[in-house]
Amino acid sequence: MSVHETLKLEFEEDLATVTLNRPEKRNAISRRMIEELLAALEQAESAPARAVILTGAGKAFCSGMDLEALRAIAGQPPEGNLEDSRLMARMFYRVYSYPKPLIAAVNGAALAGGCGLATLCDFTLAVPGAQFGYPEVRIGFLPAIVAVFLVRQVGEKRARDLLLTGRTFQAQEGLSFGLVTEVVPAERLLERARELAASLAACSSTSLFRTKRLLLDLDRPQLESELELAVRENADIRSTADFREGLAAFLEKRKPAWTGK
Repeated sequence: MSVHETLKLEFEEDLATVTLNRPEKRNAISRRMIEELLAALEQAESAPARAVILTGAGKAFCSGMDLEALRAIAGQPPEGNLEDSRLMARMFYRVYSYPKPLIAAVNGAALAGGCGLATLCDFTLAVPGAQFGYPEVRIGFLPAIVAVFLVRQVGEKRARDLLLTGRTFQAQEGLSFGLVTEVVPAERLLERARELAASLAACSSTSLFRTKRLLLDLDRPQLESELELAVRENADIRSTADFREGLAAFLEKRKPAWTGK
């Protein structure tokens, strides 16, 4: 087992399991977690593992960005915000384009960036009580980077519903419009993920790799162009008054006073 500060990486025969491990923060995404997740995925790619499971420790899968950390960097110069946005985009793109089969075992809430991590895997298995959603507009933020992928997954009309309302939805609804692959009883979640990984391991690794590469290449130039636009939007909104107010209101547990600026 490879233990990092924010996650655990375990190998078992031809399977790798990455467990987001900040349960006291509901596995919120920090810069350190992004860097460690990218490193863990690199390790798993170089290992004999034929498939990778991504899950969370504790009651949540991933609650999204660590808002306290985000507020701490909200006052940084534009180039700093742009660098942070590019790192986030790199993480999502890495998950989406990962050359080995990637299975999300969603054990609880998967919100904002956590929803992106869960649904950008090849397969998304979720417990019945798992909550999903993109609540960024409720705190003055912008779900820019995940939007690039979400439109491809569910279509523009459904994406508008999810991104503009910021509403949460259960695993069964996510299944109905294709963001969730399978709803699994909590006691069988990891067992089912391992079963799926074993069935994938029985396939040709060359065929799996080339199939994933083909699916990515069908749209790669357009995807990369849109991600660049999203990165800039993600960085730019951090300089707005509504972003600062939304973060402060959320952390102070009060209703935000929006100014539209």
